Amino acid sequence: MSAQAYAWLADATVTLHASFVLFVMGGEIGILIGWLRNWRWARNPLFRISHLAAILFVILEAWLGVNCPLTILENRLREMAGQAGYELSFIGYWLNRILFYSAPEWIFASIYSGFGLLVVVTFIAYPPRRN
Repeated sequence: MSAQAYAWLADATVTLHASFVLFVMGGEIGILIGWLRNWRWARNPLFRISHLAAILFVILEAWLGVNCPLTILENRLREMAGQAGYELSFIGYWLNRILFYSAPEWIFASIYSGFGLLVVVTFIAYPPRRN
């Protein structure tokens, strides 16, 4: 496979990663608004259980101090593309800038845990239901 193909796969991976983050964050916002507006989809059991599982996965990673599999995959693909550091495409560069910040790990674990607590409280206070 060519270096350009690996770079494209790395960009696709970071796009998938950004989509996961959007699902977790946007999903909770949608659930909270749906609760206020009585939207039926906001109580969909498959969506709600998937959403809860997604944030619990993130929290578990943070508590265990392990890197996200998508981050590991993206880094490996960038290496295979001959890229290092910030030698990314436009999409890769900006998605990485949005997704990754430099801070001590305990800060991320605290933020993820707090957000996860919000998701759990929402799950209990506004439980999923079949329509």
